[in-house]
Amino acid sequence: MTTEERSRVSAVVITHDRAVELCRTLANLRLLEPRPPVVVVDNASGDGTADVVRASYPEVTLVRNPSNTGCAARNLGVAHTSTPYVAFCDDDSWWTGDSLEAAADAFEAHPRLGLVAAAVLVGGEERADPVNAELIDSPLPPAEDLPGPRVLGFLACACVVRRTAFDEAGGFEPLLFFGGEEALLAQDLAARGWGLCHLSRIHAHHHPSQARPPSEWRRTLEERNALLTAWMRRGPKAVLSSTAHTAGRAVRDPCARRALRTAVAMLPEVWASRRRVPAAVERDLELLERA
Repeated sequence: MTTEERSRVSAVVITHDRAVELCRTLANLRLLEPRPPVVVVDNASGDGTADVVRASYPEVTLVRNPSNTGCAARNLGVAHTSTPYVAFCDDDSWWTGDSLEAAADAFEAHPRLGLVAAAVLVGGEERADPVNAELIDSPLPPAEDLPGPRVLGFLACACVVRRTAFDEAGGFEPLLFFGGEEALLAQDLAARGWGLCHLSRIHAHHHPSQARPPSEWRRTLEERNALLTAWMRRGPKAVLSSTAHTAGRAVRDPCARRALRTAVAMLPEVWASRRRVPAAVERDLELLERA
């Protein structure tokens, strides 16, 4: 029996034009014991990423995406896995130690657990990402059948999912492309009764890439996607509040203005994808917003 066959968790990595950093991530994943099966989805890179992966990491399953589909490329990667659990990485993040095996143990001990949000350690000095404190101090009431604080948010590069829960929720929404795409998936998992929790003993390492898009581009997408997520899943009160918030910011903030304009242009597709979350999930979201 091979190491890959013994592993209960696959790692899915999406990448675009970051061949050097991707190789660092793959080298670190190689060190895990047992070594997880790794799927790399190349989001239409133009820097020879696919050739580098084939030459240096023949054990990796390489999926060449003909176009850059952003976060939805993770869905393509999951479709090429066969393990019951899947860990996500970006090309500048990886898992270390026994984190993946610890996540698998948590899933097997807690049948309702659908997603584990890990603690994130940043850079060579392993600084705690500020998101860690937000996760561990979640204001959501605890659940006896979950092993850690309940959450409705996570970082995509630092989470492990139960494959059946991910498939049931439909994965990452292609309309969002990139930036804050986690919120919609969290709501879709919770809407189907799956639990999401933070486990601080499970670690993902993040070494932020130097090849990053302009901050204005990212802020625009994050603001747009927050609005689209509200339109697709929330009740009327939250929809109006989110729309008014973005519209108010648009008066003085060009990123908010672009976000609102592009969101409005997507309304027909967004409305076709609208599925309001159950009342219990809406109450949890309101509690988070008040906190």
